Amino acid sequence: MSSHNPNTPVAVVTGSTSGIGLGIARKLAEHGHALVLNGLSTPMEADALCTQFMADFGVEAVFSGADLRKPEGVAELIDTATMRFGRLDVLVNNAGIQHTAPVQEFPVEKWDAILALNLSAAFHAIRLALPGMLDRGFGRIVNIASVHGLVGSAHKAAYVAAKHGIVGLSKVVALETAGLGVTCNAVCPGWVLTPLVEKQIADRAAVEGIGIEQAGRELLEEKQPSGQFVTPEQLGELVVFLASGAAAQLTGQALAVDGGWTAR
Repeated sequence: MSSHNPNTPVAVVTGSTSGIGLGIARKLAEHGHALVLNGLSTPMEADALCTQFMADFGVEAVFSGADLRKPEGVAELIDTATMRFGRLDVLVNNAGIQHTAPVQEFPVEKWDAILALNLSAAFHAIRLALPGMLDRGFGRIVNIASVHGLVGSAHKAAYVAAKHGIVGLSKVVALETAGLGVTCNAVCPGWVLTPLVEKQIADRAAVEGIGIEQAGRELLEEKQPSGQFVTPEQLGELVVFLASGAAAQLTGQALAVDGGWTAR
């Protein structure tokens, strides 16, 4: 336990060293949450990131490099929050990986890894965070699913299965905690310009022999009617809203932030 102000809300954001997770963590910090960050970083990078949160937002941030593919890694992450800050108010399950291949060629170890990180890690984090939230009568669980939690795409069997699973898990947790001060929702982004998606665009440009900009436009045109990428900052603002008192009756929902993708 530290000298942490017990009135400061505490958030854990998994996969928060880059992309969507970092955008969400920064918005929560901007709104006064102390943070437990998690992801793939060297100790030096992690220290620099935590120092930057204090400099930018005046909030305390600590880093956990726990391996969330294993239940004991998830336990280590949640323990970091409770031991450092004495509580956990907001849990954002965001960490994820991707692999694409036709079902009959899908590597079994890739299937297992994607299900472990994209789905099972969220279950374990929720399982471990809930008792404290229920004791205090307040908790916000936000699972970053994907538009692929609502629709399918070819060659993404493990990812689509895991993200559909996240949406289902969110509904069950919402039902079990309804009326107890805890909410659980899934956020389902469409295309977001993250390192993961930038790689898909670069691969497409290479295969088709076109420029990066054109490859990005084509990617959007296929699926996202707005023709614009969702930003990590927009997703962060939504998570801040879900963490607020205004969203007390918003639970069990799959919120598509997809530029119209699923409206078709």
